[in-house]
Amino acid sequence: MTVMPRPLPSLPRLMVDDAVRAALLEDLGRAGDITTQATIPAEARAVATFRARKPGVVAGVDFIKSAMFQMDASVRVSILKGDGERLVPGDVIARVDGPARSILSAERVALNYLGRLSGIASATAMFADRIAHTKARIADTRKTTPGLRAFEKYAVKCGGGSNHRFGLDDAILIKDNHIAVCGGVAESIRRARAFAGHLVKIEVEVDRLDQLVEALTERPDVVLLDNMGPDMLRQAVAIIAGRAVAEASGGVAPDTVKAIAEAGVDLISTGWITHSAPVLDIGLDIDLE
Repeated sequence: MTVMPRPLPSLPRLMVDDAVRAALLEDLGRAGDITTQATIPAEARAVATFRARKPGVVAGVDFIKSAMFQMDASVRVSILKGDGERLVPGDVIARVDGPARSILSAERVALNYLGRLSGIASATAMFADRIAHTKARIADTRKTTPGLRAFEKYAVKCGGGSNHRFGLDDAILIKDNHIAVCGGVAESIRRARAFAGHLVKIEVEVDRLDQLVEALTERPDVVLLDNMGPDMLRQAVAIIAGRAVAEASGGVAPDTVKAIAEAGVDLISTGWITHSAPVLDIGLDIDLE
């Protein structure tokens, strides 16, 4: 049986272009790239390659195109590795050719986005690989860089992960502080159910088994099992018995994710893949024509 790859969402060009434009303006400042202006003749042309220096998964090739085109529409960009593809050291992700000044001035903005997003995709793929023998899926959280959430969540998808809610407005997630103020797990779910529209999912966080039992009486869509060890997670999964999606969170790291997945949960959400993912080492090698 042929397994079809999971389709990736698309990044709207307008969104990418706006982010790149702001980054270019920040980098160019008031006088532009004075180093390049001082050292590179205006007529010089160059061919350059974006090349992986470490293994990983690529994400963010649209930012290469946007940075180069916005700097100079005459720069030609050829993408050789698409988002979601695995990389080995030495792989060429893209080639660009055109005026040398334009390529050099756009280089850092393109690399900043490409390295950051590819790092997130690579970290997500590492987690996904470690739990591939289980039914669990890796999901992100709202622990993202302000202003970059859509891009970072896109990178999670490129790495084979799933997206949790994008913000406070697209799902109800009742956390421990909501429960404390509201006065109880069941009461908080009842209030949420009375407020929510029929398309809005309701998730509740619990960190004890007695809270879980109480929560299930109100039929939440998802139960967030927070900071539970593998043994308690197995007990929790048995209690849930398919009546809600079982999501584990808290303490999820590269050395713990396998045991968490093997406890039988459906989903594992972690901020590590966005807030702690190292930037993937990608360089731009340039040759003057």
